[in-house]
Amino acid sequence: MSMAFRGNSRRKTFVGVMFFGAFAILGYRMFQLQFFEYDEFRTHAERNSIRCIEREPMRGLILDANGNILVNNQPIYTLTITPFEFREESIPLVSSLFELDSGIVRKALRENRGTAFEPVKILRDLTFEKIALLEENRSLLPGVGYIVENRRVYTAQTRMSHLLGYIKEISPALLARRGPYYKPGDMIGYTGIESYYEDVLRGRKGYEYFTVDARGKVIERFEQGKADQPAVEGADLVLTIDMKLQEYAERLLRNRRGAIVALDVNNGEVKAFASAPDYDLRTISQAMTAEQWRILNENEGHPLYNRCSMAAYPPGSTFKMMLAAAALQERIIDASTTIPCPGSYTLAGVTFKCHGAHGNIDVVRAIEYSCNVFFYKLIFKLGFALWAKYGSMFHFGRPTGIDIAHENPGVLPDESYYNRRYGRRWNKGYLVSLGIGQGEISTTPLQMAAFTATIANGGTYYRPHVVRSIIDRAGKGKQDIPILQERLPLDPEVWRVIRKGMFLVVHGSGTGYAARTSSVHVAGKTGTAQNPHGRDHAWFVGYAPAENPKIAVAVIIENGGWGGEAAAPIAGAILRYGLLGPVVPASVTDTTEVEAAKPAKAERPAHILAD
Repeated sequence: MSMAFRGNSRRKTFVGVMFFGAFAILGYRMFQLQFFEYDEFRTHAERNSIRCIEREPMRGLILDANGNILVNNQPIYTLTITPFEFREESIPLVSSLFELDSGIVRKALRENRGTAFEPVKILRDLTFEKIALLEENRSLLPGVGYIVENRRVYTAQTRMSHLLGYIKEISPALLARRGPYYKPGDMIGYTGIESYYEDVLRGRKGYEYFTVDARGKVIERFEQGKADQPAVEGADLVLTIDMKLQEYAERLLRNRRGAIVALDVNNGEVKAFASAPDYDLRTISQAMTAEQWRILNENEGHPLYNRCSMAAYPPGSTFKMMLAAAALQERIIDASTTIPCPGSYTLAGVTFKCHGAHGNIDVVRAIEYSCNVFFYKLIFKLGFALWAKYGSMFHFGRPTGIDIAHENPGVLPDESYYNRRYGRRWNKGYLVSLGIGQGEISTTPLQMAAFTATIANGGTYYRPHVVRSIIDRAGKGKQDIPILQERLPLDPEVWRVIRKGMFLVVHGSGTGYAARTSSVHVAGKTGTAQNPHGRDHAWFVGYAPAENPKIAVAVIIENGGWGGEAAAPIAGAILRYGLLGPVVPASVTDTTEVEAAKPAKAERPAHILAD
């Protein structure tokens, strides 16, 4: 009995300790929950009982320089599904009513698993008929609703597709990079100024809070709406574009592939920015099917490709002014220095031809006649390092910094570039082509326009920009975009010599005679970009008036051949139009104004060879 009693006593003590320990642990946990983790669990509880609804802000408008609206907004209806309330067995009905692939619905819900209480955007541009169908079947479609969003509306006669850019639904890859502001289904600027100024244009989302029951049904506004945050509309952009000039540039590029960029030489404002082929932003702003997008994206003319600032071509003879400026500044030559041109130049047994035998020729005449031999020899006198230094000074091989998304910096080769590409096997023979703007060098029409504007104004490099000011209607008012400029350290005499040569290209015996106009003196330079895949590309860069420059232009016509035939007439027409406006038909004396609207067939004088 004694042994049994002691055994029962030990068991009772053990059980008692266990119960005491369990109650102690529970008590400590309750204390911990009540005092240490209260705020955290209170927040979780509120999240379960309070629903936050996002309100999209109105995207900022885009205006022309005169305040006319170019890009506006139009309300549209977007189908949504709130996952917490939605039943999966409703998917077939949703697919049938709204003509949707059920896989699209499942994918959208799968990608938004973490937002069970927030509406997921499924389909944009619902018609009133579809809204009516939704209301008729509301009882069969718990969790299915719609919200009001905005779609871009384009009011201008011009397209400006590559300048303005488009917005579309954010991709998963972009969503991962852009941080927590965006969610699947949100719209974002993808190209042009819509992308560059995305943070300015988009505004700030608003949030409304509602108390809901355990089934997710809305009971009332949380705290009578005191916690709500109203959406803040985006700021408006005022452009620098000359709308009539832009429309004219687009018309001149019709049925061609190429680009036109026109700049104000005294502040860097972009006056025209036309790339062809282009596309209709009105079509892209609508709901496009995957097949429609594929057809546009795979079009052989590559209409989505921005040739103004993304396409890089060898500059050809238009780059000779850079080499001349560097040699003049370094005192390698002066205005009276002559270099003999027998019609060709031989290096290491390889003969490089010129456009003719020019005899002893100075730098002004070398620019006028576009003498290749002069520049073949000049690059060796200057040296590769200085050539690359001055090229970089003119912003080649790096972005201009224009306020349009996605800019190609081009290629400005230097010694390290050749070492990386060819190892130590390259030699000075590689420099011959660089002397005339061929070989590995590549530039964009935008870079060439900025380069030409710098020559025209006598040495100030202005950062090209397409937005003049930002209007923040939420409180900051109007803010002008600062004009960024850089004074290049070249002597005034250098610019005088270069400009004299460019004037003679058009008004002397040079290759740019087709850019002449009857009422404006044009200065410029033709060029040919060698193309191993077909006919060469035609360049012309220039400015006007030659006496007091105001506008600079760069024109490239893909597969245009000779720059003097394909690009020069267009450039002359653009410069004349930009300064004087349209010519009255009854008094037309400018052949360029008429001929530039169709493929050029000008016959060059017999003494002028191709460039």
